[in-house]
Amino acid sequence: MGEETKISTAVFAVRTTAGQEKNVANLIEAKVKMYKLQIKAVLVPEMLKGYVFIEADGPHSVEKAIAGVKHVRSRVPGVVTFPEVERYIVVKPVIEELDADDLVEVVGGPFKGMRAKITRVDKAKEDVTLELLEATFTLPITVHADYVKLVEKSKKEE
Repeated sequence: MGEETKISTAVFAVRTTAGQEKNVANLIEAKVKMYKLQIKAVLVPEMLKGYVFIEADGPHSVEKAIAGVKHVRSRVPGVVTFPEVERYIVVKPVIEELDADDLVEVVGGPFKGMRAKITRVDKAKEDVTLELLEATFTLPITVHADYVKLVEKSKKEE
C-alpha cells in the first residue's frame, strides 16, 4: 500500500441518554480498542445534550461500535457535515456575547458571586466595566471578561 490509498472518513451522530454522553464515549472507546474497530474519533459536545459524534470510515463501523452499548439510543441516519460539527468544537470567547446593560454574575476575584450590570465592553482589551447591583453605592469596576458569566441579555428596544 502506497501513499495514494487515502482512507476517507465521515462523521456520524449517535443519540444517547441525556447526561450519559461521556459514559457512552468511554464505553465506545473501550470497544474500539478491544475489537480494533475503524473509528478515528469520538466527540462529546459540551453544548449538545443527548448526542455523541463518531468519526469512522462508514456507518457499519459505527453500528459495530455502538451495538449493545448502554445508554445508546440510535444512530442518526445520514452523515454529519463538518461545519455542523465545527459549531461544537470552536469555542467563542466570552467577550463575544457580552454587551452593555447585560446582567452578569462575577465568577472570580473579590466580588465573586455578586451580580452586576455591564456599563462598557472593551473588546480589544477583553475587559468589561461593571456596576455592582448588590453594592451600597455604585462604583464602576473593570474586570477581565473571563471573570463574568452572562445571566441575562439586556432587552434592547427594537
